[in-house]
Amino acid sequence: MLSFAEYDRLDALAQAALVRTGQLTAAELCAAAVARAEAVNPQINAVVHPLYEPARQRAVAGLPAGPFGGVPFLLKDFGAQYAGAPHTSGSRALRGFVPTQDAELVQRWQAAGLNILGKTNTPEFALMGVTEPLLHGPARNPWNLDHTPGGSSGGAAAAVAAGIVPVAGAGDGGGSIRIPAACCGLFGLKPSRGRVPTGPEQGEKWQGAAVEHVLSRSVRDSAALLDATCGPDAGAPYFLPSPARPYLEEVGRAPGRLRIGFSLGHPLGSALHPECATAVRDAAKLLESLGHEVEEVPLPFDGRAVASAFLMLYFGETGASIAALARHLGRPARPADVEPTTWLLGLLGRTYTAADFAAARHTWNEHARAFGRFHQTYDLLLTPTLATPPVRIGELQPKPLEQKLLKLVNTFGLGGLIRRSGIVEKLAEQSLEKTPYTQVANLTGQPAMSVPLHWTADGLPCGVQFIARLGAEDVLFRLAGQLEQARPWFGKRPPL
Repeated sequence: MLSFAEYDRLDALAQAALVRTGQLTAAELCAAAVARAEAVNPQINAVVHPLYEPARQRAVAGLPAGPFGGVPFLLKDFGAQYAGAPHTSGSRALRGFVPTQDAELVQRWQAAGLNILGKTNTPEFALMGVTEPLLHGPARNPWNLDHTPGGSSGGAAAAVAAGIVPVAGAGDGGGSIRIPAACCGLFGLKPSRGRVPTGPEQGEKWQGAAVEHVLSRSVRDSAALLDATCGPDAGAPYFLPSPARPYLEEVGRAPGRLRIGFSLGHPLGSALHPECATAVRDAAKLLESLGHEVEEVPLPFDGRAVASAFLMLYFGETGASIAALARHLGRPARPADVEPTTWLLGLLGRTYTAADFAAARHTWNEHARAFGRFHQTYDLLLTPTLATPPVRIGELQPKPLEQKLLKLVNTFGLGGLIRRSGIVEKLAEQSLEKTPYTQVANLTGQPAMSVPLHWTADGLPCGVQFIARLGAEDVLFRLAGQLEQARPWFGKRPPL
């Protein structure tokens, strides 16, 4: 039997190569992944819907001979649907929902040879930067079980960091790939809008702000999986030009001398945690040592305007998600069907007008243009991924007094009153002050990545973010490959 030590030292492409050459079997890889999951999942609560037996059967029967043939894989329990498997989206209201067709992205993952082992933990409707749904309980960070693995792809990140799988599916509508990557010491790239298919049912996710990809330990796994999935599907509303060459080839190419602007400014004017500032300064020094031109710049976006526009999307999409529950429940949703915070967000979504939403949407375009001007001078923007290292489990949950207020507001439908009181702005700022750097790339559609270059004095990962011009995933992969060579992180492992 393949030992965990042997399994853990292989990234996904290495695993697939051993299967392809007959040195390992898909069944051996599946057995190793399941054994690791059964050993560590009780501690980290990453896998919430195990699908181990079907995975074993596929491994024996044979998987597609794609670039990832035989590699164990996990799907996030939100977004890309997998026919025949539970799809709760972290919500009690969807406990009985089982899709009847695969998402296009899942079809492409399967065609690449990935063997789906199960579904990973996510906050309700993927709404939070931490993963603590009432339905499944909190996912925990393998580097320190008292801390969050981030969100909303927190279960996926915890599973990869703990060595259950080398790569896992994830999604990013406001930072949900990059935030957990930063929390768990992983590589996480959010592709450009339009790079990855969203079908067969949706043309855009979250008005185009959300895109799906993966979390991985190695840069090359992320690149090769984007090669396997990129490109439009039938009925796609838009698509980007095809890359000049496979992204996997970019990982080994020299990035050339890049001009990189870095910023330590907090988008909302709050204090930046010293460890996050250190992470950026150290990254800037490393970049200079590699021959890049690096200089400190002001943030090229209005943080408060971005937060306001993002929250308009956040409230509106939550309201739409709650309204859509009627299709599954056979009746309109009630407050008891979802978590109190989710219901409040939905109430707030119904207090805004179409004109409000359109005005917020204009902000997306304004910032896309502002970044276009920024990239006439700089190839990349470097920031912290987060404004703080991973927070403790429960730290961002409503306090007892806030819980009482939530209950009162939800019982009497006082969303409009709450909005007019100014409390929303205060709570929203508190919510986003720890994750203020990621949302802008979702609104502008640009590709962005979190790279694990720093660990705190307490041993917690602390990622840095790079944002590139629209369609420039190739630049990000070239730089990420160079950074991975200069400061390897693949061998860093949590104490779990």
